[in-house]
Amino acid sequence: MKLGFLLTPYLCRGLEFSWGMRMQNTSHAVMAQRAEPKDSPDDFPTPPWATRALLEYVINEGVDRSQSCLEPACGAGHMAKVLEEYFCQVRCSDAYEYGYGPVRNFLTHPYETNAVDWVITNPPFRLAEEFVLRSLQVARRGVAILARTVFLESSGRYNRIFRDQPPSKFAQFVERVPMVKGRLDKNASTATGYAWLVWENGAAGSPRLLWVPPCRKQLERSSDYPPDNCGRRA
Repeated sequence: MKLGFLLTPYLCRGLEFSWGMRMQNTSHAVMAQRAEPKDSPDDFPTPPWATRALLEYVINEGVDRSQSCLEPACGAGHMAKVLEEYFCQVRCSDAYEYGYGPVRNFLTHPYETNAVDWVITNPPFRLAEEFVLRSLQVARRGVAILARTVFLESSGRYNRIFRDQPPSKFAQFVERVPMVKGRLDKNASTATGYAWLVWENGAAGSPRLLWVPPCRKQLERSSDYPPDNCGRRA
């Protein structure tokens, strides 16, 4: 009886610890999700430094100022504006009105085959597969899609894309890329990992796994973010 009495507090602590771990893991998993209704514009603007990272570290050898690019999910233009730093011509549009590019549904608009050199975008996650397949028809040189790391998962995605048309590069950010619904926020945080998936026409061999090195401090600019209510930039 005394032994049982002495053990009981420790057993309780073990149960509390186990329950706490389960709660912690569940909370983390929820934080890593980004679920949107089917009719949602899924507007999570890309921090400009993350787009520069693609051009500086991932496809830096395949792009020059003479080339053209299409950003078909441009939102308010946060990615398209950065692409203009690297391409001579940037075309952009979105299926919703944001006051930047023309309203155009990328999946149904009659683009010509090989219409531009590159298609680069952060597509709505629920339509990312369709964006990849459509982009491969539109781009002459390559396609780059910013997506959650878990985009690599799913047997359906493997059968529809990766088995027959694997990316030439998978570039994982080692830093977090915080995205907030409807706005840029320099002080935001996230539990979600992101990566650039790149398809380069004519690339030979197996897909290459790359890491985007720590570069936010180097590539981020104060002018990337809107001023606050006092006119100051983040």
